[in-house]
Amino acid sequence: MRTALLPKGRLPTSRSKVVAKLIKHNECKSEQRLVLFPEESEITRRQLCTAASVVAILTFQQGMISEPVKAKEVDKGDDGLLEPIKSLFDPNEKTKSGKVLPKAYLRSAREVLKTLRDSLKEDPKDAAKFRRNADAAKVSIRDYLNTWSGQQAVAKEESYTELEKVFRSLARFYSKAGPSASLSDQVKSEILHDLDIVEQFL
Repeated sequence: MRTALLPKGRLPTSRSKVVAKLIKHNECKSEQRLVLFPEESEITRRQLCTAASVVAILTFQQGMISEPVKAKEVDKGDDGLLEPIKSLFDPNEKTKSGKVLPKAYLRSAREVLKTLRDSLKEDPKDAAKFRRNADAAKVSIRDYLNTWSGQQAVAKEESYTELEKVFRSLARFYSKAGPSASLSDQVKSEILHDLDIVEQFL
């Protein structure tokens, strides 16, 4: 049997087909590899863009959440500034004992407390100063009685009843000893003690 000789550099037909398929298969793989990188790059870019968008949204939402909090803090600050102004126009005031009483009453009662204490503690030997303090006490007591005596808004308050007790002690003493008599040390001590009690409720 004679074997056909092929030109140099050529393969049999069956072998050439196999080689062609291998070459084509390798080319397809090469193309897939070449195409794979752009797809991966595109996915990476999309992921980066998506992540950046999420960060931006979260930052915006955080800003929206924090703004009302800041607004509330500002409101609280405004309330703190307005509180002293509001108290100026409030006709009432909270006392040391926690009760809310008319400011006008508290102011008048405190004036009686101050002037009467000064008068009782003043040395009678200094006649001019003693007389000034005594006159100031008389004026404050008269104003207090003219305005608040019998007023139901304060008649049951401890400060009111204690001041009434002080006034009765003074009236009782001067009715017996005369209007120009000097208070005894015992009477002074009793009245000063009662004034201390009054102060606790003002």
